[in-house]
Amino acid sequence: MPKLDVIQEVQLRTQLQNLIHQHRDLDTAILSLEQAGTGDQLQLRRLKKMKLDIKDKIQRIETMLLPDIIA
Repeated sequence: MPKLDVIQEVQLRTQLQNLIHQHRDLDTAILSLEQAGTGDQLQLRRLKKMKLDIKDKIQRIETMLLPDIIA
């Protein structure tokens, strides 16, 4: 993987923080719907899918930010 320049790294870290915040917000929304017991199951599934998609994006960015380590 090519080395990131400083600007790219800052952009990725900013994007990572935004995604982490979105992930946390979705977690709160899902928990609220589940606790209310009146939540729309379709909406709940959509929120959970969105949360998983964001988690995948977070993992991809974290992988890009990790330095290549030769073991």
